[in-house]
Amino acid sequence: QVQLVESGGGLVQAGGSLRLFCAASGRTFSDYGMAWFRQAPGKEREFIACISGGGSTAYINSVLGRFTISRDNAKNTVYLQMNNLSPHVAAVYYCGAKSGSADGYWGHGTQVPVPT
Repeated sequence: QVQLVESGGGLVQAGGSLRLFCAASGRTFSDYGMAWFRQAPGKEREFIACISGGGSTAYINSVLGRFTISRDNAKNTVYLQMNNLSPHVAAVYYCGAKSGSADGYWGHGTQVPVPT
């Protein structure tokens, strides 16, 4: 079992920045690829970015240059740095973990409201 706890969501100004955190526990963190997803009201959950245990990253085109995913394997934490925030960022942000063909895990999400 892997437990994931997201945090960092909260009030933010349009054009500002926000950093999300996902703390993992339960297994060897570096064995897992980690990813961030988001789900806006009335929409399906959407992939944003992922990072391998070794640090390779991938993003959806719409966040390139504005969002950065990173991880600290010593702290069992993955981050999502979000810059130049627009109203479109409003969603619940979820952290996911997966290793090979095994089942993946989800956190419970952290809310990012519409930037004011």
